[in-house]
Amino acid sequence: MQPESALIAAARQGDREAISELYEAHVQAIFRYIAYRVESDVVAEDLTSEVFLRMVRNIATYQDTGAPFAAWLYRIAANLLTDHYRQNRHTSPDALPEDLVTDETDPFGRAAKAAERDILRGALQTLSPDFQTLLILRFMEGLPIAEVAAAMAKSEGAVRVMQHRALKALAQALGADGKVRSYLRGVTNG
Repeated sequence: MQPESALIAAARQGDREAISELYEAHVQAIFRYIAYRVESDVVAEDLTSEVFLRMVRNIATYQDTGAPFAAWLYRIAANLLTDHYRQNRHTSPDALPEDLVTDETDPFGRAAKAAERDILRGALQTLSPDFQTLLILRFMEGLPIAEVAAAMAKSEGAVRVMQHRALKALAQALGADGKVRSYLRGVTNG
């Protein structure tokens, strides 16, 4: 695999293989970022597809600002989420179909994990969009402060202060007593 800067340069010239490699390198992280901010994985899949469609359409105009390429993708995703929220203010989440097929060998464990993720998703959605973005990037994606700051177009100091406030707000939303960081890692790593 080529260095990311070489892939970006090739993608800007229309190289389909480079675009494919950029997609493969970032699709899971972008999906996870979106999935915790929308009502279902189906919606997250649709929005993730749109992020990469916009990447392909706009890669020729991409400007390297020194921030990671992923920061650009997260900004595209954040803009799509804003549009999604505006368009779907009064819709309710879809119910699971009764004929849902799964290959999960532990359906009870899967159900428990899904319930925890739904609780976390609900708690996150009560927070401001900036708090949601910060918590997802820091604790679910494991990005360092510098990359989160670049993705959010904020200083590292501002992100540190915001992180403290976001964790406090999430703890209140969850009714937790300060164990939010370990909870976030446990729910997202399983």
